[in-house]
Amino acid sequence: MHSDTISDFLTRIRNAQRAGHRRVDIPASKIKRAMTKILVDKGYVNRFIDIEDGKQGIIRIFLKYDAYGKPVIREMKRVSKPGLRKYSSSEKIPRSYNGLGVVIVSTSRGVMTDKEARKLNVGGEILCTVY
Repeated sequence: MHSDTISDFLTRIRNAQRAGHRRVDIPASKIKRAMTKILVDKGYVNRFIDIEDGKQGIIRIFLKYDAYGKPVIREMKRVSKPGLRKYSSSEKIPRSYNGLGVVIVSTSRGVMTDKEARKLNVGGEILCTVY
């Protein structure tokens, strides 16, 4: 049993990419689904499907590689951890690689990117950075 499901989510994707897998299965939750939608929208993964298994469900993510076979996601880092939560106001949300990457933020209006949070003027918990 994992105490930090978001860390597990990021690690499964990282490990699957290092091994060169085309897809990875992750136990589903609302927050992981929202994070996966952001990864699809921003072009870091091809697509995902929800698989019902009679329990919590599974998210099957189809990974994306460039023309040379290198993963599109260069780096995924967990920012806020169970032992040390990181919160930020909308003005102070960090930028990932000077705006080239994406910072995923959990706000009172749902999970969104740093740019969307700044536009809506809402702060929240900084979940992870993706580049």
